[in-house]
Amino acid sequence: MVKESVLPINSDSDIVVARQRGREVASLLGFTPTDSTLIATAISELARNIVTYAKRGEILIKNLHSGDRVGVMVVARDQGPGIANISQAMQDGFSTSGSLGLGLPGVKRIMDEFEIVSDAKTGTKVTIKKWKR
Repeated sequence: MVKESVLPINSDSDIVVARQRGREVASLLGFTPTDSTLIATAISELARNIVTYAKRGEILIKNLHSGDRVGVMVVARDQGPGIANISQAMQDGFSTSGSLGLGLPGVKRIMDEFEIVSDAKTGTKVTIKKWKR
């Protein structure tokens, strides 16, 4: 089984590919269909942010093994303009693009671990993890 996939994100079709790959990896690791869908949804949200705000970036999907725990790690990276105010971006309903503003807070809620680093010089990196129950 592939341990790591790095997928370029430049367009809507790349979002679909990344979402499918995340679902495949989760299924191969034995995640429930519900958790596989949550992982795919989180990937879709992060990839959509890349296309909307940075125009291009990448999604890394990696198997995790920690003792007897199995999980999936997803890293969304771009070199876009960064997020000016992360705490504001993490509030439900906040959006600079006119969307519902559920993306980043929603991703944080449906995953087990969430980390975001962003600045105007290096862009944005979001790392999320989901552990199999």
